[in-house]
Amino acid sequence: MKKTLKPRRPKGAETIARLADKGKDVSGFFTNTGQMMRPIQRVNVDFAPVMLEELDRAARELNISRQAVIKTLIRQALDQQYAARGNRGVGARE
Repeated sequence: MKKTLKPRRPKGAETIARLADKGKDVSGFFTNTGQMMRPIQRVNVDFAPVMLEELDRAARELNISRQAVIKTLIRQALDQQYAARGNRGVGARE
């Protein structure tokens, strides 16, 4: 009976970092196919208490954080706006 090779489990970030700290070549772990993430920028937004209650209700129903609800709803609204214009817009996801 032939032995089948188990698929290799990817190495964790900590393991790769330790190898890099030891001066080992870690370039083989990277494919250069991902996107570079821009730094996150914090903003302050004021909401009326009624809107906060609605956001909190939605967060409980979806079992996610209020911040995740806000980000999701803003993403959906921007995507709808871009679709209505027939373009992806300047800030659209690539």
